[in-house]
Amino acid sequence: MNEDALRELLTQVRAGTVGLDEALERLRDLPFEDIGFAHIDHHRQLRCGFPEVVFAQGKTPEQTAQILARLAAAGGTALATRATPAHFAAAQVLLPSAQYYETARIIATGPKPEPVDNRYIALLSAGTSDMPVAEEAALTAEYFGVRVERIYDVGVAGLHRLLSHAQQINGATVVIVVAGMEGALASVVGGLVSVPVVAVPTSVGYGASFNGLAPLLTMLNSCAAGVAVVNIDNGFGAAYFASTILRTTSRPTLGGKD
Repeated sequence: MNEDALRELLTQVRAGTVGLDEALERLRDLPFEDIGFAHIDHHRQLRCGFPEVVFAQGKTPEQTAQILARLAAAGGTALATRATPAHFAAAQVLLPSAQYYETARIIATGPKPEPVDNRYIALLSAGTSDMPVAEEAALTAEYFGVRVERIYDVGVAGLHRLLSHAQQINGATVVIVVAGMEGALASVVGGLVSVPVVAVPTSVGYGASFNGLAPLLTMLNSCAAGVAVVNIDNGFGAAYFASTILRTTSRPTLGGKD
């Protein structure tokens, strides 16, 4: 249940169109619902502004499907990340309208909301191989109601590709940079923009990248200010953090007025 739904319910109670017992029944699963193998946090959107998202990796397809179904029944959008086709097949049994984004490995229920305003996240990937993590970030942000501008395959091996998108990048409120190998792209972007940069190291690379440890350390040691780093391959975490920034800030126009 989100804030809008709760306001509507309370308004109906005040108007007398919904009885007290019915209202209590609707609120029975707040703050969480115990289904044995999981405690589903229906209260999270009221507390944090975004609903609980299911991390499907390590869960059985049936567990993932049941949690998604309970979240969807409570209203709004439900997401599962790190989902396999087997997770999706189980989810479809309970949620026939669910969608599966194969590259991002995300299952989504409900419509993708319209962006709340024209501000956007510029989402950069160093290489095409980083797209699975980048798409996890992009779709998460979009289902949180944030506009995303994708700019893929602009790594430092061909810096002219990045610079050709300078206007689009500089117009963003937040920039997410997804990069494997040595992870240098985040530092480069951090030195070009005046907005927060969220860096996501990926496990893409040859042996000495140590499954993402090398780009993680590069990003943590960035000499560019304004760069924050999330965990290896954590596109979801980057999108959540960037979306939170958009929700709590407003970007002034060139005239200095909001």
